[in-house]
Amino acid sequence: MDLGLTDRVYVLTGASRGLGHATARSLVADGARVVLSARHADAVAAATAELGGPEHAVGITADLTDPDTPERLVQAAHQHFGRLDGALVSVGGPTPGSAASVDDEQWRRAFETIFLGSVRTVRTVAGALPDGGAIALVLSTSARGPVTGLGISNGLRPGLAGVAKDVADEYGPRGVRVVGLLPGRIMTDRNRELFAASGDPEQARAEAEAGIPLRRIGDPDEFGRVAAFVLSPAASYLTGVTIPVDGGALRGL
Repeated sequence: MDLGLTDRVYVLTGASRGLGHATARSLVADGARVVLSARHADAVAAATAELGGPEHAVGITADLTDPDTPERLVQAAHQHFGRLDGALVSVGGPTPGSAASVDDEQWRRAFETIFLGSVRTVRTVAGALPDGGAIALVLSTSARGPVTGLGISNGLRPGLAGVAKDVADEYGPRGVRVVGLLPGRIMTDRNRELFAASGDPEQARAEAEAGIPLRRIGDPDEFGRVAAFVLSPAASYLTGVTIPVDGGALRGL
């Protein structure tokens, strides 16, 4: 299938590694060009070099808590590649812990980055997109059901799923699509950290895999290919939905 990604341009936040970087790989492999952002300059430089350098990818060192970040990303896309066709909004996972055990400062910090930073980025990018543009938010299966030990995610991700639906309604008449992606257990650094925090990573992984119908942890590229499709013109009638990428772990229909 030709996804129609050739020469299209996307901005991706939190994309120096993990699910964001996997999506960037899939987009570039299909002919798109990308503007990556992350908080650490060295990681951004390494990620853009891996993707083939300035013909294919440019990097911006930025933090979503900075109100100027979304506009910087939009401007970078136009300055370097002359257009903008969409965005993947990905933010690192918050501090583990139950909703009752994390303190006010941890909630506040997570809200500023995960929630407000994402909303600001979606709002800014959506306003700059032409007909046919698309935005995908990397959320979590916690948007549909709580994940034990991830109280902040359980609190914030469902709200972002609602925001995505609201924005999809508002910008749909302009031909701009908005979709939420719900990764389950994907073998990123984040999940390695969560397994390690259990005290017995192998046992924790085995228990996680036992609850997944495919009986394995996902690979980041499996997520990246789904995200690239969702952002592509091939998914032109897909908006306002949340799509699990979880090996069947969610039990709801």
